[in-house]
Amino acid sequence: MQRYFIILFIFLVSLPGCREEKRMPEQEKASISATVSEVQLAPGCAACHNQVTLAPPHDLSCTSCHQGDNTTHDKTIAHQGIIAKPTHPDHMQQSCGSCHQKQVQRALNDLHFTLSNKVNMVRRHFGASSDLAGLLDVPQHDVIQSSLDLADDLLRKRCLRCHPYSSGDTYPLVQHGTGCASCHLKFEQGKLTSHTFRPPTMENCNSCHYGNYVGSDFQGRFENDFNWEYRTPYITLNAYDRPYGVEYLNLSSDIHLQRGMVCQDCHNQVGHGEQTSPQCITCHAWQTNDPVPPVDGLVRSGDHLVLNTLRGDSLSIPAMKNPAHRQYNSQVDCLVCHAQWAFKDSPTHLLRSASDEMEMWERLTVQGSSEVEALLEHNLYTYDEELEPTMRDGITGMSSPGVWYKGYGQRRWEDMVIARDSDGIIKVFRPILDLRLSMVDEDDEVLFDNIKGVDNGYRAYIPHTTGPAGLFYANRFSHLLNTDSAPFPQNHQQQHP
Repeated sequence: MQRYFIILFIFLVSLPGCREEKRMPEQEKASISATVSEVQLAPGCAACHNQVTLAPPHDLSCTSCHQGDNTTHDKTIAHQGIIAKPTHPDHMQQSCGSCHQKQVQRALNDLHFTLSNKVNMVRRHFGASSDLAGLLDVPQHDVIQSSLDLADDLLRKRCLRCHPYSSGDTYPLVQHGTGCASCHLKFEQGKLTSHTFRPPTMENCNSCHYGNYVGSDFQGRFENDFNWEYRTPYITLNAYDRPYGVEYLNLSSDIHLQRGMVCQDCHNQVGHGEQTSPQCITCHAWQTNDPVPPVDGLVRSGDHLVLNTLRGDSLSIPAMKNPAHRQYNSQVDCLVCHAQWAFKDSPTHLLRSASDEMEMWERLTVQGSSEVEALLEHNLYTYDEELEPTMRDGITGMSSPGVWYKGYGQRRWEDMVIARDSDGIIKVFRPILDLRLSMVDEDDEVLFDNIKGVDNGYRAYIPHTTGPAGLFYANRFSHLLNTDSAPFPQNHQQQHP
């Protein structure tokens, strides 16, 4: 009994000591409270956005671009009048244009902003008699009554999703900034990673030039078909990384990329108004008595040219020496011999559907559109309430009934289409406008069925898959020499879509 009493006594004596160890002195409490209050009351954007770093010459105050109030710690007051995206075309002239007025004005009129080539090429194919200034002028139709109306809806909802007025699709390597930021700021996984403005990089280009379009081929990428039998993995409902929306094959990349060049080594003025990109002969047909072509980084070194690339390499430019160049130069485009492969997606089927029946798309849930994919995966694979068949306008962002689904008859690359263009030159063609448009309403009634354009949809283009010509290069075009073959197709201009 005495032993238990001693143990209890020791325990009780120790309790006050424990309480003293845990007790914080009043003066220390006051000091910490003052420090916390001081942090909370610190005015300015940096108090909350302390991870943002700026680099000269854009190390300005936050409010120089974003507006708002930089003198308060109150979030509500600080964010009054704030512009979240000051580089968006709606704000570019006010923000970026305050210092870069000429560059901003040129950018707003540039093809990358207007997309006028793409817009007018598609609209004329479906019956338009006049051109539009750009994507903002594509008509909206509450009721679709003609094939041109249907093409306008296709442009606004399905085609015009990647441009400086939009942040692009939500795939990891596709989302980008708007306006100036789409080319001059770095984004990863859809998030801005740096406020350091820089010249455009290949990553910026790839955020729009992906899929089976010029630019993607430069890196040897050929997008797979949408059907799950042609993709990798063969089939899975689990999430996996598709950085550009659809898996792709790795084919031969362009020899200029293999030698260390990037897009901007040739296209160094793109984005700010009219510019002339160098042609093959600009560099490779140069003679010692010629002036040095006006290409950034191109200099003379003795009897040849050297290109100082943006990656820091110095590349000697090989001159055209094969007699075939002199023999065929006036009749045959360079890429007829030197393209390693070319895009050949034909035909491309596009269905605008307001129907809630989606089971037929189970094998085609990958659509190259994250919005369409999310709709299909939700309605086909979840037990939640079904979503309405609506789709956002790629320009305004507003949703309306009607979803554009996409599929292909075939997607190939190995058999290039070689034909004579309207200017008499033999070139590589692709079926970029071999489109078949259809439309189904909410009652599953077919309103338009397999509508074609005014011709077969083939257009001359420049494959960015340059490489050695090979031993049998002449077999590609010899049957077209010295013939009276008509241009294929009639009345068109070369396009680089």
